[in-house]
Amino acid sequence: MLELLIAIVFEGKEDFMLVSTKEMLLKAQEGHYAVGAFNIENLEFVMAVVKAAKEKHSPVILQTTPGTIRYASLDYFASIVRTAAEYADVPIALHLDHGDGFDRCVQAIRSGYTSIMIDGSHLSFEDNIALTASVTKVAQAIQLPVEAELGKVGGKEDDGPASMGENPYTDPDQAAEFVLRTSCTSLAVGVGTAHGVYKGIPHIEQKILREIRSKIKIPLVLHGTSGVPDDQVKAAIDNGICKVNYATELRQAFTHGFMGYMKSSPSCFDPKKPSSLGMEEIVAVVKSHMDNLGSANKA
Repeated sequence: MLELLIAIVFEGKEDFMLVSTKEMLLKAQEGHYAVGAFNIENLEFVMAVVKAAKEKHSPVILQTTPGTIRYASLDYFASIVRTAAEYADVPIALHLDHGDGFDRCVQAIRSGYTSIMIDGSHLSFEDNIALTASVTKVAQAIQLPVEAELGKVGGKEDDGPASMGENPYTDPDQAAEFVLRTSCTSLAVGVGTAHGVYKGIPHIEQKILREIRSKIKIPLVLHGTSGVPDDQVKAAIDNGICKVNYATELRQAFTHGFMGYMKSSPSCFDPKKPSSLGMEEIVAVVKSHMDNLGSANKA
């Protein structure tokens, strides 16, 4: 229904490829690969990520956190991504990452987001179920996919609450109950990763991930993946991960390219020039991840 509505609104634009994440992730699950979900901060991030997706012929998810949309707005990012998708020949989804409440999710739906996440992981188990179910009830009416989170991904996502010192792992039995009672279409799980910059080498608990996979059938999502070794990510995909989130690495890449240009050309006052170097670094990072995720040539 969502894809049909999009097709009607944009009839005549043959290359328009803004889709939901539902079929995208189900195809990844069936094909034993994962789709990269890359956090976007501005126009340059959108252009760079889409360029990488086109060059790799890969489906891609662009996503924004509440902090990012407070910087601009849901409507701004929806318009930018919609424009990018009009000229792309690969499937692109626009996802609300770490939706911070029922109202935010509804606002994203109204703005044209094709996928949403409601993050109740900081709540009690029952309160998380109640919040998530309230969002899925609305989203189901228009067949919009809803990602939820159970367990604690370490660190601090954007300007959201930190989860330091809490049990980082998702309980497999609770996961099965959670999915049954909420009807979420994908689930972000806590298996040892953390948001932000790692101080040591991260370690994904593959055994726990396999146990979760054995209990539930919907696509699983890995958060806090920036800095996780590629071999661990590939193993996680083998054990059921279908969507992999990246944010910190893109910020670091863009800033490195931008500041590198300014260091060599300190008199430059045209932001497009250093931004171009930042974009090039994002493209390289995203393409590398698409190769490792196995999504290249899957568009």
